[in-house]
Formats: sequence, structure tokens, C-alpha cells
Amino acid sequence: MMDSETLVAEGWTRLPTHAFSGVIGSSWITGEPGNRIVGLLADPVALNENIGIVHGGALMTFADIALGAGVADVIGSANCATVQLQFQFASAARADSFITCHPEVVRKTSQLVFMRGLIEADSRAVGAADAIFKILEPEKMEKLRSG
Repeated sequence: MMDSETLVAEGWTRLPTHAFSGVIGSSWITGEPGNRIVGLLADPVALNENIGIVHGGALMTFADIALGAGVADVIGSANCATVQLQFQFASAARADSFITCHPEVVRKTSQLVFMRGLIEADSRAVGAADAIFKILEPEKMEKLRSG
């Protein structure tokens, strides 16, 4: 079973997720820009209470975080917003699984970044995600933050 201490010892860095993104558990990242792996230690709150596996909504939230981390590498900042996210479920992720995604850039334009990633747990695919992110100018980000 993976834990925070093991991840740190293996060279992973905790992502500064908070608010809603932090509710599903702690997100981690390793590797160099362009060749990242993003991971999730799912908290018990992320489980589907009916069957004890990681909730599909938590997997989709993690996919958004992981693919967004890939976008941040490409554009050099977190100034982006998800405009579309598709998720295909393949299998269940058990509560004690360390869930990972290797974000991959499909295409980048002046305003959009197209991403995809395979979501795995215990070395098996649990899903796949495709997303489109809008690149936001710093002024737009500030306006969104201030209301």
C-alpha cells in the first residue's frame, strides 16, 4: 500500500491541491515537464459508499487534475480552464490503490490544449480521459479570481 512517506522517498512531490480538488485525496507528481506521472492517494471520502471502490466522479476529478498538470507544463503556468472532459470507465479502482495518469499532449494551438491520459491503478487500466483546456491570459485569470 502506497503512503505519503513512500512517495516522497521515491521522488514524488505533492501538488498544492485544495478546495474541491483536495477533497478526493492528495495528488502527487513526478518526472520532468513533458514526461510526468501524476498520482492520487484517494481519501475514504472519495469512495462510492455502496460498493467501496473509488467513485467515478473522484476518478474524473483526478483526470482533470492530472491532465491540467500536463497543460501547465506545456504553457508554463496554471492559467487554463477545462472546456471539455470525457472519461471512459474500464474497471474499478480499489480503495487502497495508488491511481496514476501520464498526461499526454495531443495538440496545442494558440488558445487550446488537447490532452489525453490513461488512468491506472495497480498496473491496470481503470479508465481513459480526453480533455480540452482553454489557455487564459493572466488578466482573465485575475478577473475570474476577483469576481
